[in-house]
Amino acid sequence: MRRTVLRALVRLIGPLLLVLVVARMDDRDAVLGAVASAAAAPLALAAALNVLNIHLKVVRWDALLRARGIVYPLRRAWSAYLTSLYVGMLTPGRVGDVLRIRYLRHDLGVPYAEGLATVVMDRLCDLYVLAAFVAVGVARYSAVIAGQLAWLTWGGIALTVLAPLVLLIPGLAERILLAFSRKIAKEPGDSAEPGAASRFLVALRAHVGRGLLFTLPVTVATFVVNFVQGYLIARALGLSLSLFDVTCLLAIANLLGLLPISIAGVGVRELFFSLVFPSLGFTAEHGVSFGLLVFAVIYLNVVALGFVSWQLAPPPTAPAPQTPAPP
Repeated sequence: MRRTVLRALVRLIGPLLLVLVVARMDDRDAVLGAVASAAAAPLALAAALNVLNIHLKVVRWDALLRARGIVYPLRRAWSAYLTSLYVGMLTPGRVGDVLRIRYLRHDLGVPYAEGLATVVMDRLCDLYVLAAFVAVGVARYSAVIAGQLAWLTWGGIALTVLAPLVLLIPGLAERILLAFSRKIAKEPGDSAEPGAASRFLVALRAHVGRGLLFTLPVTVATFVVNFVQGYLIARALGLSLSLFDVTCLLAIANLLGLLPISIAGVGVRELFFSLVFPSLGFTAEHGVSFGLLVFAVIYLNVVALGFVSWQLAPPPTAPAPQTPAPP
């Protein structure tokens, strides 16, 4: 109970940062005024692009599944992905991703180790492509991200890139994943699945190769759609930001949103924008307005879609069928 309360309190740091940023502004009414007067047409188009973004992610996940001989109906994959996004944005950490493993287990009898491998590779594609965009963004805003902050930022990028490589170290990876797979397993006997950690590593490493020639470009496309959404939001606010600047801004904000001090990056994103926007010729109020609309148009829209998906196809609770593992 104490740990649960502590984690919940840590997640409040982001919203508290947002409150502090707004409280220290000279013209707080300007933020609400800018949001209220934003043009509806660009916002509507940006919101509609969420469907394309999610579809590209579902297509990428489907490619990862098929690479392991797992054929999952596209409609069901959509439901599983939307529901996982919904839960992931409303709960600490990446709990929603675990739901996709549960859907696969229930619908197809896919072992947790196999399902986990596809989900982890799915997340790694996001992580490495994001790291590349963030590196460009940090270089772009070197005047703002300087000194010790620059060292910390570049160190974070390096850690982001290098940390997953531990999965390629024989022995160490097996010990770490054995403990993790026991936590993932929910049904009697699953935690004792022989060779679960090894199966996960074999499945994960099988994705490293020619398959990335498809999944990585699709991942880049998902981020490009996200950056176009940000560009449309800037236009709705009347901000003359270039697509390149929006790309750099959102890339860094997305990375900061992964910090375990907020949910969906609330507060952390707005704080960053309030610091960077003055260097671009705008005000801190413009930065906070932009951040709030990014949250509303992109994140809250996905939550709404996920809520509908949850009602139509809630996470399975019935016992999973026993099906042989994929090759």
